[in-house]
Amino acid sequence: MAGHSKWANIQHRKGRQDAKKAKFFTKAAKDIILAAKAGGDFIEVMYEGYGPGGVALLVDAATDNRNRTVAEIRHTFSKHGGSMAEAGAVSYMFSKKGVIIFDKEKFTEDQLMEVGLEAGAEDIMDDGDSLIVHTAPGDFMAVQQAFTDAGMAFESAEVGRVPENLIPVDVSTGRKTMNLFDALEDNDDVQKVYLNADFPDELFEDE
Repeated sequence: MAGHSKWANIQHRKGRQDAKKAKFFTKAAKDIILAAKAGGDFIEVMYEGYGPGGVALLVDAATDNRNRTVAEIRHTFSKHGGSMAEAGAVSYMFSKKGVIIFDKEKFTEDQLMEVGLEAGAEDIMDDGDSLIVHTAPGDFMAVQQAFTDAGMAFESAEVGRVPENLIPVDVSTGRKTMNLFDALEDNDDVQKVYLNADFPDELFEDE
């Protein structure tokens, strides 16, 4: 399929998971506090910006100090060849969707289509090593449950922001973009980073 998002590459093949285990627990604790809404300790914010080559990025964060976080995010963008953007400048380029990822070696597109479309899935994409099912946010739980009931184990499932269109980048720009992506994710206040880059396969060959 033309215009691969390389979603699986970003999520599963960066080879930096061990270094992020400690950060996971920090974010998990913050997620619990957010879920409990305990006295408004943290507020959820979204930052928008551009990376190298004009790649658009959305940054979901949770913070107890908005001024500190925005300063850190702005510094990270600047340090890695990007810049912050005004609210609304980037977010319109992304749609909120359910995203369920399957190992391509375990299931075929036809198998996923048979179960997923009947349950309300919108689209199924071939992303190289993975098959990605997209749903409307309201249908996400039903589609996820349908796959579970059918005994079809998925690698990950979440409601996230999916780019409407992708910007092709070369290896050099892709590497700079991934460095920015990693630096943003390394911030303890950042919960999730989304971007609309179409990375070349060569970028991940050494990972």
